[in-house]
Amino acid sequence: MCGLPPGGKMNANRVMFYLTIGFWIAVAGLSWAVPAAAKAEPQVYSLAQSITEALVNNWDLKALDEKRRQAVDTRNQARADLLPRFTTRYSYRRLDRVTTYRSPFDEDDIATNSKENYQWRNSVSQPLFAGFALVGAYRLADLGIDQSEMQVMLSELDLALQVKEAYFNILVMDKTVDVARKEVAFLSSNVDVTRSYFNAGMVPVNDLLKAEMELANARQNLVTARNQAVLARSAFNTLLARPVNAPVDVEDILAYHPEPIVLDEAMALAMEKRPEIRLIDIEIQRSEQQIVLARSAYYPEVSFVYDYIKEGDSPKVSGSPFHDPERWQATVVGTLTFWEWGKTRYAVRQKESAREELVKTRNAVADRVRLDVREALLNLATAAENIPTTEKAVLQGEENLRVNEEGYRAQMNTVTDVLDAQALLTRARVNYFKALYGYNLARARLARAMGTY
Repeated sequence: MCGLPPGGKMNANRVMFYLTIGFWIAVAGLSWAVPAAAKAEPQVYSLAQSITEALVNNWDLKALDEKRRQAVDTRNQARADLLPRFTTRYSYRRLDRVTTYRSPFDEDDIATNSKENYQWRNSVSQPLFAGFALVGAYRLADLGIDQSEMQVMLSELDLALQVKEAYFNILVMDKTVDVARKEVAFLSSNVDVTRSYFNAGMVPVNDLLKAEMELANARQNLVTARNQAVLARSAFNTLLARPVNAPVDVEDILAYHPEPIVLDEAMALAMEKRPEIRLIDIEIQRSEQQIVLARSAYYPEVSFVYDYIKEGDSPKVSGSPFHDPERWQATVVGTLTFWEWGKTRYAVRQKESAREELVKTRNAVADRVRLDVREALLNLATAAENIPTTEKAVLQGEENLRVNEEGYRAQMNTVTDVLDAQALLTRARVNYFKALYGYNLARARLARAMGTY
């Protein structure tokens, strides 16, 4: 029977043994490496750092920056219309026959042209006057750059507010997780106490069931709170153009710092800083340039053209008996359309009406800005008043829970009283953190209403 010798079998078994050991070592190494990579340290952001990074990386702002570049290119196109234009033209023309005439002094016919005609024309044209249309178009395009910059500023204000909302939302979600975790810990301890009382025959089984049900609900609430905290971080990452699942933490700044703000000063600052006001002012200036463009049709258009021409009966355009080798000409052209049945007048009236519309719109925008500031100040005052109230409710809830726990241990209260007290305390804690969140968010919205961040 064929086979390996005894020594060969031993060597083969030894090789298989070492290969197996090596395989499991590699698997173990991978199992340790994957969690280590997955548990990357989250980056901790301050509020200022968050806003700065969002303003640099946000995709919507980058798209608006492209619009600003487009406005610059549009302005450059309008400027090019003010400058000389250089053109070159090469043409070939073939006639069906040579035109001749009979000379009274000669019996032969005399040709007056050639069948083959080549021309190379180089021209320089310069508009001299276009009824202020070219200058008006340039100024209109220049205002378009200002308009695009104001739109970027407007989007920056909105983005800064969104970042603040996402930032504070992470904080309040983390606080909610912490409250839910404390509730689970308390209810777990309460279940243990109630079970010991039940085993001792001190409480009925329904008290134990109630305690276990409340613990199960609290655990579900903890899972929900954790998921909301993860989602809050994903929303924050999206605003900063970071990977949506990137780990991130933020500095805890949920605090109450009252600041006196004078309504009139806030409104004055808003009227100065709000991009909406500046945008409508730019629109009014653009409408004035539109009026200039419409009125330009009342004036003549004057332009200067210089031509340098080479002609001939061959592609070399080197002249012929019927063509000069080279020549030049200068032309000044004036054009005036003097009757279009009132079209220009109606166009001017339309643009003037559009300007008046914008002036009235500006008044409406100014009123809305003042209303925004007034509303933001009132919301800030309301949020500030909620903080002491909710803070006191937390203290009362903690005392209420302590009293009910002592009564439960003394068999003077039921487990329902304890569970109700814990539920009230949990609600009070969540309301307190929401009040802090609402206050900080109200401050952020007031800054947005005043045109700052």
